[in-house]
Amino acid sequence: MARSGSLGHPRTVRLPHGVIGYRELGQGPAVVFVHGLLVNADLWRNVVPVVAAAGYRCLAPDWPLGSHAYPTGPGADLSPPGIAGMIEDFLAALDLSDVTLVANDTGGALVQILVARRFDRIGRVVLVSCDSLERFFPPLFRFLTVAAHLPGSVWMLTQVLRSRALQRLPIAYGWLSHRQIPSDVMASYLLPARRSAGIRRDLRAFLRQVHRRHTLAAAKSFGSFDRPVLLAWAVDDRLFPMSLARRLAQLLPDARLAPVANSRTFVPEDQPSALAKLITEFASNTVRQAA
Repeated sequence: MARSGSLGHPRTVRLPHGVIGYRELGQGPAVVFVHGLLVNADLWRNVVPVVAAAGYRCLAPDWPLGSHAYPTGPGADLSPPGIAGMIEDFLAALDLSDVTLVANDTGGALVQILVARRFDRIGRVVLVSCDSLERFFPPLFRFLTVAAHLPGSVWMLTQVLRSRALQRLPIAYGWLSHRQIPSDVMASYLLPARRSAGIRRDLRAFLRQVHRRHTLAAAKSFGSFDRPVLLAWAVDDRLFPMSLARRLAQLLPDARLAPVANSRTFVPEDQPSALAKLITEFASNTVRQAA
């Protein structure tokens, strides 16, 4: 499925595990976006144009989390640490430095795992209402890790989610945003796994290896992460409460919390303008401080 034209030019890059598709818009310091489970770069379609217009080079990849275009290659490590390594490989392949990483939902857990082990290319991080600590996954979605071990379960999931009514259930996309996700965007999220056995294989491999031990282990190393962190957290989030953000703020040496009103987990859907403003102001202020 084509991604939103607002994300910029389509590109691909070959990494050790296979091909990653991404969209690029703007010039200037690099901002790399990391989405979560069963969404793709379209999540950022209303955020990227604003950030790019403010003078940033925005790169929005489709990570192999079930809504991507290119199945990974044989032997790809699709565990959470493995995909965190893919983010690192992406930055290295494009020779990006002093990067602003912006991550939402499952993507936030992956970025936390990455910065716990290596962050030389990262200048600052924006965590947007995301899996953290013992909430990887949040309780409502932990059934997915069990179901992924059952034959045919991922195929069945893709069929069940054909229904718009079922998509709005809490155990699907219903608690992720106040606004209903447009049908064309939902199609870009759900059709890849419905149509491709390779994408379903990737999704199943990831789901089987999700566990809170990864985020809890990452948190133990937060004390050594000396880069600025912005916690852009949805006030109305029913999956990742504000108390989780406050705990992260206490663990990260240089973190500040920015509550986002009238939003649930998918802040890029509910409050894209507010999020874009937070990202650009944060990136601008921390670059000036570093200089």
